[in-house]
Amino acid sequence: MPELAPVPNPKTLRARAYESFAQQILHAQVRPGQFVSQRELMQLLDMPLGAVRELIPRLEAEGLLRTVPQRGLQIAHVDLQLIHDAFELRALLEREAALRFVQVVSDSALRDIEREHLDIVARARSGGMGPSLLADAQSADWGLHDRMIDALGNELISQTYRINSLRVRLIHLERSTLSAQVLLPAMQEHLNLIEALKKRDPQAVVQRLAYHIDSAQQRVLGTARLTACGALTASFPV
Repeated sequence: MPELAPVPNPKTLRARAYESFAQQILHAQVRPGQFVSQRELMQLLDMPLGAVRELIPRLEAEGLLRTVPQRGLQIAHVDLQLIHDAFELRALLEREAALRFVQVVSDSALRDIEREHLDIVARARSGGMGPSLLADAQSADWGLHDRMIDALGNELISQTYRINSLRVRLIHLERSTLSAQVLLPAMQEHLNLIEALKKRDPQAVVQRLAYHIDSAQQRVLGTARLTACGALTASFPV
């Protein structure tokens, strides 16, 4: 008697569909405000119709997608309210995470994180600004924030943060990216934060993190600071 093919696990399919959608945002394969049909979403995610239909309510609940009568499915549209709400939530969650992170992160881990950032800075200064460098810088940027959040050890907070991160990524796709013009300032803000973490100075950590998140918000609003903020700014290590 021939073996029956295994029946796909619906939960696994839903999880794969969601992860695939997240990757479309991370790799800029979808754009804010873009309209897609269910069939196009199937092709984009390489998932069956059933998984896509089950995915849509979750994406709508998380504010990443909405159904527009007569037009189809629309990727979240970026407006000032979304920018304000997403960055405010990010600041609240990361502040608490940073206060825990400064207590638990090891010295060796901080050295590795700092080395990664300094390597990116060195590559940028050497004139190697290109897609590979920008991708590595983006990974280092979000990697540090994700690591701080996960240090809380709270799965609900980590999940909420990851969802909000997708909203922030959409905002950056619409308004700003980690381009050559903002890479060095963003890396400097991270290095200032890392310096405070190495000194185990919670007050400085919170201050420098708040400055970094506010700067990111100003960049997407097109009002980035033209000069650095006094004590928060130091030259890159040679």
